[in-house]
Amino acid sequence: VQLVESGGGLAQPGESLRLSCVASGFTFSSYGMSWYRQAPGKERELVATISNAGSSTNYADTVKGRFTISRDNAENTVYLQMNSLKPEDTAVYYCKTRRWGIDYWGQGTQVTVSS
Repeated sequence: VQLVESGGGLAQPGESLRLSCVASGFTFSSYGMSWYRQAPGKERELVATISNAGSSTNYADTVKGRFTISRDNAENTVYLQMNSLKPEDTAVYYCKTRRWGIDYWGQGTQVTVSS
């Protein structure tokens, strides 16, 4: 199982970024996917989840209405569209899946929101 995130960077407050996570090594369309984030000095927190077919999504209250998780099963990719970014969104963002009770994580991509 391999998960590779990309799309992070520096954004000003109010701007948008789209993160991507390309998966390989497993049947992507059979598993739910999640995005997490970890800010400096804080615990890793769940941001959003999506079901295997993409029909069900859930969001942390802190990002609801601003972030959208989606997936393209033909491309083995899950996305996180982040709009109206705030400085408190600054963190390393990770995608994750769970297969046979084991969590698999990507290496993370840094998102920094600052003016």
